Amino acid sequence: MVRVKMAPSRHFLIFPVVSFLAGCATSSGQPTAHIAEPAIAAAYRPLHGRVHLGLDAQDGASVVIAPGIAVTNQHNENMVDPRLVIGAAAQSDLLFFHVQTVAAPPRAQPVIGEGVTAYGQGADADLRIAHGVVHDIAMQSGFAIARWFTFEGNAGPGFSGGPVVDAQGRLIGITFAYKDEGGKRLIYAYDMARVQAELDNLSTPVR
Repeated sequence: MVRVKMAPSRHFLIFPVVSFLAGCATSSGQPTAHIAEPAIAAAYRPLHGRVHLGLDAQDGASVVIAPGIAVTNQHNENMVDPRLVIGAAAQSDLLFFHVQTVAAPPRAQPVIGEGVTAYGQGADADLRIAHGVVHDIAMQSGFAIARWFTFEGNAGPGFSGGPVVDAQGRLIGITFAYKDEGGKRLIYAYDMARVQAELDNLSTPVR
């Protein structure tokens, strides 16, 4: 696994020593035959690409969030056909692109202490699953929308851009990074209010 440290960029908020969840010749989570939640299964889209001069495979995930629109992480950009790209968020590691399907799962907000499920891709393009518990919701001073939330779990490489789902099968977030500390792994995800706000900003004309 290649651990990539975030560097200062206009595209996403920075926080200490985290690694992207892009998968490169490794797997995390546990293999699973299918996505249990029907609405999430219909909206889930695996991603695959090449890095390091095209010699290494890379895997990630995306999910439909509105009719004809899917989201993944901006650091998965090389895995998305540039002709389909709608745009990248200015303050988050998010990339929006066109898809043919109109399926979009129901949404909810994360709740501290609740159990969640994340989906992603393995090194052999197999579907992977990770279970966890919401650890924290990071609010930003002066804003009603959270910067991100974290959950403890075994997600990692290949889960980039994948869905985080609550116990009722509702989409609550999009994973983008992880941090190992104190023997635990914290997975970072944007909640759907932030994802929607970033999509709305792409559609707002500059005055």
